[in-house]
Amino acid sequence: MVRRARKNDRVLAETYPDADIELDFDDPFQLLVVTVLSAQTTDRRVNAVRPLLFGRYPDARALAEAERADVEEIIKPTGFFRAKSERIIALATALVDRYDGEVPPRMDDLTTLPGVGRKTANVVLGNGFGIPGFPVDTHVQRLSRRLGYVDAATVKDPVRTEMVLDKLIPKHDWTLASQRLIWHGRRCCHATRPACGACPLARWCPSFGEGPTDPEVAAKLLRTEGRA
Repeated sequence: MVRRARKNDRVLAETYPDADIELDFDDPFQLLVVTVLSAQTTDRRVNAVRPLLFGRYPDARALAEAERADVEEIIKPTGFFRAKSERIIALATALVDRYDGEVPPRMDDLTTLPGVGRKTANVVLGNGFGIPGFPVDTHVQRLSRRLGYVDAATVKDPVRTEMVLDKLIPKHDWTLASQRLIWHGRRCCHATRPACGACPLARWCPSFGEGPTDPEVAAKLLRTEGRA
């Protein structure tokens, strides 16, 4: 399993040499907030509201003192804006109260913050601080099952999935390996009708055939970018 997982990761690295996080950010604070905002919406929508949000609230202290209605108006395009505005203001307040407004570069500290679980913490650690982490989102969970890394029971628990993936992929590759799976999930291995016939992992995938296997049909399902 380890050899197969690492082979798959090498193939994905060749397929997506530019794989990187698709959320825009300037610093760990922005990354933390936009990652929370990205729940149940697209990165494109979050990126669209980011300039105005951080233009008005450039740091944790400013956001902690924000009027909730003003924040709601800015982030409304991301959906669930009332709950999200409450969450990011509470997050900013916790950063000010506990960490002098700075984002802590530690998993145990990050996961005590409002709205921050292991996935979000791993995104911030890996992309904001260069500390290896394996974010497990819905794409990573889906591909972990399809590629045979985890069983149907394990894939329902993202923490258990993370622990399995941590053992399959070298630690220094965790952040990029996660991002490659996300890119592949957004562009090829879709939740419905995966493009099996155009997949670079087809020969090693135990789930080959869940989507169209004809190369021409499958090619029409490919997406060239993942922010939409």
